[in-house]
Amino acid sequence: MAVGLSWRLLSNVRGKLLARGCVGADSRAPCLLLARNIQSSTWWHEHLSEENKQFLKQLTAEEYKAQTESKLCPLKDEPWPRKPWEPGSNRVGLIAVKLGMMPIWTKSGEKHAVTMLQVQDCHVIKYTPKEENNGKSATLTVGGKNVSPFNKTESTLEKYCEAGVPPKQKLSVFKVSDNAIIKPGTPLYAAHFRPGQLVDVTAKTIGKGFQGVMKRWGYHGQPASHGQTKTHRRPGAIAGGDPARVFPGTKMAGRMGNVYRTAHCLKVWRVNTKFNIIYVNGSVPGHSNCLVKITDTKVEVKKTKEDQLPFPTYFADGDENLPEDLYDEEIFQFTEPSVKYS
Repeated sequence: MAVGLSWRLLSNVRGKLLARGCVGADSRAPCLLLARNIQSSTWWHEHLSEENKQFLKQLTAEEYKAQTESKLCPLKDEPWPRKPWEPGSNRVGLIAVKLGMMPIWTKSGEKHAVTMLQVQDCHVIKYTPKEENNGKSATLTVGGKNVSPFNKTESTLEKYCEAGVPPKQKLSVFKVSDNAIIKPGTPLYAAHFRPGQLVDVTAKTIGKGFQGVMKRWGYHGQPASHGQTKTHRRPGAIAGGDPARVFPGTKMAGRMGNVYRTAHCLKVWRVNTKFNIIYVNGSVPGHSNCLVKITDTKVEVKKTKEDQLPFPTYFADGDENLPEDLYDEEIFQFTEPSVKYS
């Protein structure tokens, strides 16, 4: 297995097993079995006592968590130089997990429904210059949500080894300007976006299977009486001038959902920097726990002043010290008094 993360995990586990006397110094079999059966319960019972079995379960979880920490993933050499913001600059986006929805209230008493999007282990995986994209814009490949390296092929894990990050569940490509490139291995946080700005969220909608025209396209249906027989929810006539064929794009029954959709111009109401949660206005496509893409809005008339946003992204080791929660100026905080008397 040509994966640095996997061999580091196995070597650390084997070293601690040697210290406890669980395996022999000249044997690599337990580590190879661990690589093949890391999620299987049979290996624990065959080779280890009850005490060592519990110790190994706890040890593997701690070792993998320590090696997938965001602060340990970036490469050790110097970062790339940061360039200033210019008009027309295009920043990178994030990959987040949709947690669910909750209400918030503004200072004027209005209630808004917001969707919570959590940024989990988001890193830059690869930088592709415009010369390799047929002269088009440069791109950054971003990955989100760590997964087990034991379920990935060696060819797939090579790009993660080059970036020095664990394998990811989802990869997305973002077009960026030349002054907004980020070094592979750099972690991305929820503070990349700020309250008050507008974002676009892209995700795959919930699949609903094969549906009829009334649910899929909102057809009215046909009368329930006056001679109608078994045609109450049918589409009716579809011939529109040429009855010899069905025109392409005709609204008929078929599979509904399970396609990518983008919700445009969603306002960011709140950003939690401790748990990396972004609160965006309204609903976004997809089911709970699905992975979504978040970018600065592409609608020109509603673009946020990008010179007020962190460029090219927010760096945790920078000079900017952020509080735990960032709120929009219109949102009501329950720690403040709602009624004041003079």
